[in-house]
Amino acid sequence: MFNKVLIANRGEIASRVIRTCKSLGVKTVAVYSEADQEAPFVSEADESYLIGGPKVNESYLNIDAIVNVAKETNSEAVHPGYGLLSENTDFAKRLEDENIVFIGPDSNAINQMGSKLTARQTMEKAGVPIIPGTNDPVESVEDAKQIASDIGYPVMVKASHGGGGIGMEIVHNDTELEKAFESNARRAEQFFGNGTMFIEKVIEDAHHIEIQVLADHYGETVHLFDRECSIQRRHQKVIEEAPSPLLSEETRQEMGEAGVRAAKAINYKNAGTIEFLVDEEQNFYFLEMNTRLQVEHPVTEQITGVDLVEEQLKIAHGEKLSFSQEDLQINGHAIEARIYAEDPKTFFPSPGQITAFNPPVGTNIRHDIGVNSQYKVTPYYDPMVAKLIAFGNSRAETIDHLKDALMDYEVVGIKTNIPFLIDVTQSPAFQKGDTRTSFIQEFMIKQ
Repeated sequence: MFNKVLIANRGEIASRVIRTCKSLGVKTVAVYSEADQEAPFVSEADESYLIGGPKVNESYLNIDAIVNVAKETNSEAVHPGYGLLSENTDFAKRLEDENIVFIGPDSNAINQMGSKLTARQTMEKAGVPIIPGTNDPVESVEDAKQIASDIGYPVMVKASHGGGGIGMEIVHNDTELEKAFESNARRAEQFFGNGTMFIEKVIEDAHHIEIQVLADHYGETVHLFDRECSIQRRHQKVIEEAPSPLLSEETRQEMGEAGVRAAKAINYKNAGTIEFLVDEEQNFYFLEMNTRLQVEHPVTEQITGVDLVEEQLKIAHGEKLSFSQEDLQINGHAIEARIYAEDPKTFFPSPGQITAFNPPVGTNIRHDIGVNSQYKVTPYYDPMVAKLIAFGNSRAETIDHLKDALMDYEVVGIKTNIPFLIDVTQSPAFQKGDTRTSFIQEFMIKQ
């Protein structure tokens, strides 16, 4: 195993990676910004280094600064967490060139899946169902109108290199398309340096369901079943669960096999996630592949007993998977609620000083936390401060554990989305498992 690993991330995921590294006897190096000097992960690591100002481009996106710290500390590997540089081809390639192990897939795999258009083309060749739409760049608004007319409104205008909900918009007619096409192309160019656009048919009343995969360097690729991730606002997930309450066992198996095919199609290594849209008839369509650890990975860990960060480290170190597909099974149910520093009515960020932070205690809950009672939530980063994971023998039991834990969760000094999460857990639609991607919009209308 590695002797020392640098974590090129912050917040709860940095703390999460540090926790597994410590359990394996691996020393850890944290890098942090001026805004994060008092963050818990900084003191949890064996070594910590300031790399820049509070803005992400001054620190957590500064490849030179991160690589320099890795070299100066003799770190053998870098774990990128999620977000930030985790799917950055240049970062992965730079580490490869410096003979530092990137704990994730190689730069070629990241590059193939970094373009949503390339990903669509690759998946179609691999026999993975894709959403009706274009496999080539759409060059102009007039071309976009013709394509939309051919496949029928509503359609999704999407940036090939977009992410996090940026560069994508649903449109219902030519007028909306004219505005959305150019504005989203500009935003994608601004945020990702690439304004290439394409169009997909909107799968209405869909569920957002993803398949977790692991692949080693010796030809073994397995899936760790599915996660339901349909409860979203602004295309960002809020509540996730495993397994999905929608899927039949037949569909679950078919989707798992499709996920393995997708990974093998790009010679993928390490942990990855294949995301699908699934309609009410359980037809499923490839959406994208995330070439990294997901925020919602804990629910998969809870139902399989597999520590995904540990497996990432072992695979990156050149070890074989210690289990096969036949060894994996679903045990019980797990649900994750993301705790955000945001107004529960508007979902706008709510930065400020936390004056009291008291997570609930219980045998059927897990916490992945990035703050403490002295932490100041700044406007520089994503407002997620913690994750609450509940688990049990059944979905109904798990919902009860989650609801009770949320009721006992105390965060003082800032607004959080906890009141909203409590309302969701008590809603009839959620309790029935009727959680399509339109859930939050419909739920808010009813409030």
